[in-house]
Amino acid sequence: MRQFEVETGRRVQMLDITVEVQAAVKDSGVVSGVCHVFVPHTTAAVTINENADPSVVSDMDSFLSKLIPQDAGFRHVEGNSDGHIKSSLVGASETVFVENGHLVLGTWQGIYFCEFDGPRQRKVYVKVV
Repeated sequence: MRQFEVETGRRVQMLDITVEVQAAVKDSGVVSGVCHVFVPHTTAAVTINENADPSVVSDMDSFLSKLIPQDAGFRHVEGNSDGHIKSSLVGASETVFVENGHLVLGTWQGIYFCEFDGPRQRKVYVKVV
């Protein structure tokens, strides 16, 4: 298993971590298998989406913020219930096939770390089997 850290600079931010995950695959020596990516945080997530047009990330952020606004009157005293809900909806893990030592992703796909309560220093775990 490999761990790397992600530093976010804004409260809500999506960072393309495909290069870091691919490096973990390469270092594992696995030629054919699966790669599991896991984010151990309750206000962060991981997703696979388009990495060719940055407006997709912006649109996702905008829609999630309209769907689940920070100031919706939640009872959680830390003021980050919107981050908890967004994290649950997006999910804490992704699994990607590995063939010929490379992630099997579509032409426009990338793996994104999703921050919903930043800025923070976060961890990402990658296990390749």
